[in-house]
Amino acid sequence: MANIDVFDLGGAKVGSIELADEIFAPSEVNKALLWEAVKHYRASLRQGTAATKNRKLVAGSGKKLWKQKGTGRARVGSVRSPLWRHGGTVHGPQPRSYDYAFPRKKILGALRSALAAKLADGKLTIVESLELSEPKAKLYRAALNKLEARRTTLLVESGQALSEKLVLGARNLKDVELLLNTEVHPYDLLRNERAIFSRSAIETLQEALKKTVSKRRLAAKAAHAADTSEKEVA
Repeated sequence: MANIDVFDLGGAKVGSIELADEIFAPSEVNKALLWEAVKHYRASLRQGTAATKNRKLVAGSGKKLWKQKGTGRARVGSVRSPLWRHGGTVHGPQPRSYDYAFPRKKILGALRSALAAKLADGKLTIVESLELSEPKAKLYRAALNKLEARRTTLLVESGQALSEKLVLGARNLKDVELLLNTEVHPYDLLRNERAIFSRSAIETLQEALKKTVSKRRLAAKAAHAADTSEKEVA
């Protein structure tokens, strides 16, 4: 297991925690799975309200303009025909949902990959607590600067709900997003340059994700590690 330092909001190191290899190892980054998770997330955000009028919705009489035969002109049934100017649109977009089913195991696998990628890039920071003495944006901005979080930043806290003090202090900060560890999506980690977790948030999330790793995969890794150690001894 790899260790990662834990800081306070003043930027001082106050300890360290162990990170599970089955989640945070660089080999766990699955780019294809991350692409699928982002595609699904963005599809679910689409409003799907585009609409065109077909021939039954456009304005105009439904009366036949002239008789079918004998005029020498092309036969026509209505001024609302798609062939005519201001007529209805054929096969145009209609309101729909772009969301689709996405397996929960894939989302959790993508979340493991996103966390591993953040750690590999050196953009994952763990703090003892996200709480400050006063809920002031100025104090939180100064704390984030000390943690080298000067661009887009994701703050992740644990618990059933975000504390009022934390919300009041961080809600007006530009390019700062605040979430609970139960709400984090891989897309949240990828679209923010730096992710800052409280110690309790990363520990709880890590324990939850460890349960989602397949036993077959863990057995294969253990066998590989055993083979490698035997070769080294030989």
